[in-house]
Amino acid sequence: MRILIPILIIAGIFTALQSLFIVKQTEYAIKFRLGEVVRADYEPGLHFKTPFINNVIKFDRRLQLLDMQPEQMNTAEQKYVDVDYYIKWRIEDPREFYISTSGGDFRIARTRLAQLIRDDLREEFARRSLNEVVSIQRRDMMEDLQLQAGISAEQFGITINDVRIKKIELTEEVLDSVFNRMETQRTEYANELRSLGRERAEQIRADADRQVRILLAEAERDAARMRGEGDATATATYATAYQRDPEFYSFVRSLEAYRNSFGGEGDMLLLDSDSDFFRYMQARE
Repeated sequence: MRILIPILIIAGIFTALQSLFIVKQTEYAIKFRLGEVVRADYEPGLHFKTPFINNVIKFDRRLQLLDMQPEQMNTAEQKYVDVDYYIKWRIEDPREFYISTSGGDFRIARTRLAQLIRDDLREEFARRSLNEVVSIQRRDMMEDLQLQAGISAEQFGITINDVRIKKIELTEEVLDSVFNRMETQRTEYANELRSLGRERAEQIRADADRQVRILLAEAERDAARMRGEGDATATATYATAYQRDPEFYSFVRSLEAYRNSFGGEGDMLLLDSDSDFFRYMQARE
């Protein structure tokens, strides 16, 4: 009897422990009754079950990362690229997840999810050109892919939170084609810039020539006006001086004529002695 009591106490404690289970914040719990799912909506906390009749399986409800190996995709232009991408997912319906993955096998879930995303991603690439998948349309493509794949993943009790391309690498053949096209485009752009530069240079030269002609014409006009004004002033000065003493003015003009006529050695001028040229010389005598 003394031995039976401790055995009963131990059995009671074991039974009590088998009747309790704890669900954490990061877990889903499914309760079975003789292999049949009876409940899959447990909140975090302490819960009860019938020992030996009920059993509980728990799944991680946190976000899962599936990092895919780089795969070769074909664009609409029949150009192959190596795509490195990843998938973020989590369990949304633990009951459906358990049934569709043969008892909640995460390896099966990853395999099915990878195949699902791979097929949808190939279709997205096949509908777009190389320029589109590496440009701003890449974000739109990822959003469309996440939406389509999310609908298909519901059958596995899974929700897809994100599908993201980490890197797109071009194959050697595509790289050569892209580089050649870039070189051609850059050459065309450079030629266009040179043509625009030449056109602009011609415009600048024509404008400079026009401004030079305008400046020269204005300078000649101003110079002619100034010469005219100077000549008018000189003429007025001469006239005033002549009016004040005509005889002296005539004498000065004769001296200038003498100097201009006999500017160098050996100069000779043959004139009649009665010429006006010698008027003041004769008067001096």
